[in-house]
Amino acid sequence: MFIQSFKITVLAVSQIFLMAAVGYFLVRRNLLGEDGLRSLTRMVIEVVFPCLIIAQLLKNFSFSLYPKWWVFPLVSVVITIVGLAVGWLFLWLDKEVKSRVQFLSLVAFQNSGYLPLALVASMLPKTTAETMFIYIFLFLLGFDLIIWSWGVYLLAHEGGKKFELFSLFSPPVIASLTSLLLIFFGWHKFIPAFILNPVEMIGNCTLPLAMFIVGGNLASICLGHIDRKEMLIICLAKLVIMPLVGLFAVFYFGISGPLGLLIVMQLAMPPATSLSIIIKHYRKEDWLISQGVFFGHILSIFTIPIFLSLYFTLDMVK
Repeated sequence: MFIQSFKITVLAVSQIFLMAAVGYFLVRRNLLGEDGLRSLTRMVIEVVFPCLIIAQLLKNFSFSLYPKWWVFPLVSVVITIVGLAVGWLFLWLDKEVKSRVQFLSLVAFQNSGYLPLALVASMLPKTTAETMFIYIFLFLLGFDLIIWSWGVYLLAHEGGKKFELFSLFSPPVIASLTSLLLIFFGWHKFIPAFILNPVEMIGNCTLPLAMFIVGGNLASICLGHIDRKEMLIICLAKLVIMPLVGLFAVFYFGISGPLGLLIVMQLAMPPATSLSIIIKHYRKEDWLISQGVFFGHILSIFTIPIFLSLYFTLDMVK
């Protein structure tokens, strides 16, 4: 069972990273410049990805089908807390880390949207994938609130950055909240198809464009002098200890099915590429972020299939 699951997950991860490789080489060959990558990123975050959220939620979500929808934002908060705890443990063991804040950020915040969405689309049957899409969107409702408020403050606080209430409401969060309100009041039933269909078509562009962005961001990272010891510790904490914690938690608490898969998948993801964007935007000294994001994604090609295969195997045995 493990070998069969491993083959499926390896194939899915390979397809995703092939798409990311296109973005990587577009940037490396200067076919997509830094300004173009920045514009593409903004377009996906502010238009394309919100369209995907709106289309999928209006089409597939209802409060009767998902009565415990509020669990998913809460799970995202718990996973972030687990990441911080694991990060603090490693910092306690290694007190020579260059930047404790950047180390914690790399362990606590994962690539929670684009990579899981692409992985689910490549790995699962359509009906199961649509359910997982809903789970991921609801998860992101909590995650985006954290990373774009507290996460930004954590990385930029040394420069006097103040907490801004408006930062909580990124376009994906607004899209999720608006869709949930429309569904709650039943107003989504009055949205004509000639409006919803183009929104869905735009949203369907999210996954390939998002993977181009991930690959492009990796290509634009300036690695500089590589601190092998710190990279080894970060990758161990993020790509091995975190998913092991996830596997233990889902089977100890008897969480199975899509929710169990979501938890293990999120804990197995590499560091968030948005951390590199935040560091660049606030012009902070990049001690660990770029290296952690780069090597985390490269090594996750091997670690993600292993831990997802372990989950599928143990879930079938249970």
